[in-house]
Amino acid sequence: MLTKKDLQQIENHGLSVDSIVKQLETFARGIPYIQVITAASVGNGIEVIPEKSGEKLIELYEKKKNKLEVVKFVPASGAATRMFQFLHQFLEEYNPEIEKVNKFIKNGDRRELERFFSSLKDFAFVNDVRKKIRINYPDYKHCTKGTRWYYFVKTMLEERGLNYSNLPKGLVPFHKYSKYATTAFEEQLYEAAFYASVKDEAFLHFTFSEDHVPHFKNKFNDVQKRVSRKTKTNFNISYSFQKKETDTIAVTPENKPFRDEENNLVFRPSGHGALLENLNEIDADIIFIKNIDNVVAEEYVEQITAYKKLLAGKLLWLQQKVFAHLRQLDNEEISAVTLNEIKSFLWNELSIKDIPESAGELKYILNRPIRVCGVVKNTGAPGGGPFWVKSETGNITLQIVETAQIDMNDSRQGSIVAEATHFNPVDIVCGVRDYNGDKFNLTKFTNPKAGFISEKSQNGKHLKALELPGLWNGGMANWNTALVEVPIATFNPVKTVNDLLQKEHRPNA
Repeated sequence: MLTKKDLQQIENHGLSVDSIVKQLETFARGIPYIQVITAASVGNGIEVIPEKSGEKLIELYEKKKNKLEVVKFVPASGAATRMFQFLHQFLEEYNPEIEKVNKFIKNGDRRELERFFSSLKDFAFVNDVRKKIRINYPDYKHCTKGTRWYYFVKTMLEERGLNYSNLPKGLVPFHKYSKYATTAFEEQLYEAAFYASVKDEAFLHFTFSEDHVPHFKNKFNDVQKRVSRKTKTNFNISYSFQKKETDTIAVTPENKPFRDEENNLVFRPSGHGALLENLNEIDADIIFIKNIDNVVAEEYVEQITAYKKLLAGKLLWLQQKVFAHLRQLDNEEISAVTLNEIKSFLWNELSIKDIPESAGELKYILNRPIRVCGVVKNTGAPGGGPFWVKSETGNITLQIVETAQIDMNDSRQGSIVAEATHFNPVDIVCGVRDYNGDKFNLTKFTNPKAGFISEKSQNGKHLKALELPGLWNGGMANWNTALVEVPIATFNPVKTVNDLLQKEHRPNA
């Protein structure tokens, strides 16, 4: 399968041939599926916090945060390719010289394409594309409708145009205001000021692809004054990259090495699981985690802010209890009554069902990083969710699981997934310091066997990718976890460009 040219490319990428061969074997063999026992639900791992209790948790966070170090961690490494997948297919399949575009759309039942073109005026990038079209295609206005649409998409996606297909998703214009357009990157800054700032200072850490850093730096220079003026907040930006040595080889659906137009092997970042090392380098009291594309237009930010503060308040409340119990366990003369109180806390607040007897074992379980995960009611959106999982040793724990980790061909496993009431929007607040104030080494709390194979695309072509244990599933498998229901209004990702037509992405819509 591998040529001399391939071997040289592997070496130049900082990878070993042995590791690539093992990855190819893993694709061929597959990764054992996780065994889910039941879906988490309200009263069975998921907590619904009453309004008055929520107000107290928000108050706790507001009271404590000025003495805390708070960071917002935003995974932003991915290119926007998948966001435009149906537009890539349009360029591949449509020839304006031989077919009218209305017939092409009707014959192929291409509703997404029809919706895109009928809503062009509502997209934040439309004016930028039109300016570039006038340069690249001077005869644009005199062309047929099909040719104009074809040129529009080419100008959007291709390198000779605006090259959106190869931009990071965080830098594609998302929201159209009266005098300017904003990217997801800028909206992440704006909303951080509402819940992740301390004394008018906000610290954000973005994980970029190294090639994209200059673009993000330029964008920050462009928008810094505007967003600081609006929020009266000073923004401090740090960034890191997924390390190249964590990249994995891509394969075709037939498990052969996937190659680009120049017949080179394609290596991909190994999923968000590779970001555990990046997260591990952040030392703070509270870390908010939120994906780059899960943003809203400014007028909706206050609506979601309360729930971010509620999750942070819940984390602080749990930490207070955990730290107090750990200090009790440091006392050699701890009473049986206190031990039972600790066991009850593990069962009721951290959903730990396999509870040991000895003080030493209780301390081992308690002294871990803590995460509070917002989960939303299932709407059929793709992605992972909270499940009770049985490990190889027989322990049953509460986990966030990606559907790719579950054998959907197994009727029992498939029925458990079908019954799931909630899913994971990646709305997480983390406590990564122990009761002595020292930072945990997060790599010690992972399940290294929880990687999975996912389906991706490049330039509209399907491929398979090998992903490390996900940051919020296998990467956090041995954290102490609390799941809290939050409204679906807090979850507004942009998986496809047409998602930008939803009201939360349209100012004053």
